[in-house]
Amino acid sequence: MLMFASSAFAGLERPLYRNSSAAIADRVHDLLSRMTLEEMTAQMRCLWQQKTSIMNADGSFSARKAAASIPHGIGQIARPGDTTGTTQATQTAFRSSKQTIDFINAVQRFHVEETRLGIPALFHEELAHGFSARGATIFPVPPGLASTWDPVLVEQVYTVAAREARARGITVALTPVLDLARDPRYGRVEEFFGEDPWLNGRIGVAAVRGLQGPTRPLAKDRVFATLKHFVHGTPQGGINLAPADVSERTLREAYLIPFQQVIRETHPAIIMPSYNEIAGVPSHANKELLQKTGRERLMFTGAYFSDYDGVKNLVTQHHVAANDDEAAVLAISAGVDAELPLAQRFRDSLNWCEVNASRSRLSTPL
Repeated sequence: MLMFASSAFAGLERPLYRNSSAAIADRVHDLLSRMTLEEMTAQMRCLWQQKTSIMNADGSFSARKAAASIPHGIGQIARPGDTTGTTQATQTAFRSSKQTIDFINAVQRFHVEETRLGIPALFHEELAHGFSARGATIFPVPPGLASTWDPVLVEQVYTVAAREARARGITVALTPVLDLARDPRYGRVEEFFGEDPWLNGRIGVAAVRGLQGPTRPLAKDRVFATLKHFVHGTPQGGINLAPADVSERTLREAYLIPFQQVIRETHPAIIMPSYNEIAGVPSHANKELLQKTGRERLMFTGAYFSDYDGVKNLVTQHHVAANDDEAAVLAISAGVDAELPLAQRFRDSLNWCEVNASRSRLSTPL
């Protein structure tokens, strides 16, 4: 992640959280103790199609517009390499490498130098079978990669993908997908490694090792990995958002096996809850799934990032929340740490859920 000297602390004693030689837990505690509710909420938010709110007409970053639209900074920028939301999108879907790097550098400089606490932003992209960007290397789709039965080769593939993404400033990969391809009607099976839990686990381990590397902090050519989707199971009728009618035994014997292996062996930074419901409870509002199963049984210690509009779907698809406010409360209470691609209701909901409880969840570093 790019870092700059923050003008906000010029001439002042350096805060503990900015001391890279201090223990991470101490730095996190110090930073959280300084954050306002608005600043905490900003770290749970993301910009994607609304990137124009921080851009000039030509697509370059505007510090003036950013100061008005995200005065406390923001946790993440989604797909900074695409042109979504700009007039350029009618001509090309992606920025050039230079345009992407210039944009990310400018955004990061604003966050580190111009916001009160100088917290850098995260930048996420898709790397399902290569970095999804103009001029990047595209490899065979995940079923093709897994059909090699060669974890060493797959690790090399994702190492290349991570290197190409990080070279442009990307820090988070929304990859790999650990779902099982058990229904050919499901229109997303091209994202999956296959139908076998053991194979998915071994290839998933290789993918995360390629993306994150063997050590923390991340090396300069690695990115954080996101395990997806917790837990799709096999949605009824092969419909993406349909319920997954699976027993606890089937979950433990099949669908949770890849997650268990990858969590145990690679310590992934992020897990993304699924769109559907398990045992009648939507994953984005499922405390039993995210806390009891994910954290206690599988020992996951990273962050939960929502699937795109997964929190809003609690209103529009699942009808368990009357409005976005209630949806945000349900998601935060269940353990969702950030909403993608855009969160507008997390401030009041974070307040409602009690700041101290939220601080304890947010204190786990990636």
